[in-house]
Amino acid sequence: MLGVQFGEMPEAIYNTAVYFKNTYLDSWFDDEFVRRMIKSVDKSIVLGDALIQSPVLGKIAPTQLSGGVKTLILIYYKPELVFNASTCGNNCAWWILRMASKRDITINLRHLMVFGNGKFSIRVLNSGNVVHDMLGFIEEYDVAMNGAER
Repeated sequence: MLGVQFGEMPEAIYNTAVYFKNTYLDSWFDDEFVRRMIKSVDKSIVLGDALIQSPVLGKIAPTQLSGGVKTLILIYYKPELVFNASTCGNNCAWWILRMASKRDITINLRHLMVFGNGKFSIRVLNSGNVVHDMLGFIEEYDVAMNGAER
C-alpha cells in the first residue's frame, strides 16, 4: 500500500537529485520496469550503458533525467526509504501506485498530487486514514496542509 505524509517530514530525503547522483548504479537502467518509466515520464529511451536518448536534450547521462523519473527510480530501488515525491509531476502518479501495489512504500508530498479518477488505496499518515479516491485524498490534503475541518 502507498503511504503519504503531507508537509514536513524530517526523515524524508528531500533533495532527490543529489541523492540520486550519489547513489544510482548503471545496472539500474538494464531493468525493463525502469526503462518503461523513463519512456513514459520523460519520453526518453535507454540506449544501454546508462546512456539515454532524450527527444529534447539528445544523448544524456542518467543524472540529466527529470526530477520526477529520478525520484521514481529511487522509490523503485530503495522502497525502505522515504523520498520527497513533490519532485514528481502528476504523470508519475500512476507509476507510484503501480509500485505500491507490489510492496509497501511511503512518500512525502508537499503538494496535492493527482492520482486520477479511479479507485486506489492510500494511507494518509498525517491522520492514519485510508482513502480510495481523489475526493477523499483532497479532503485529507486540505486537513493536513490547511487545518480545514472535516
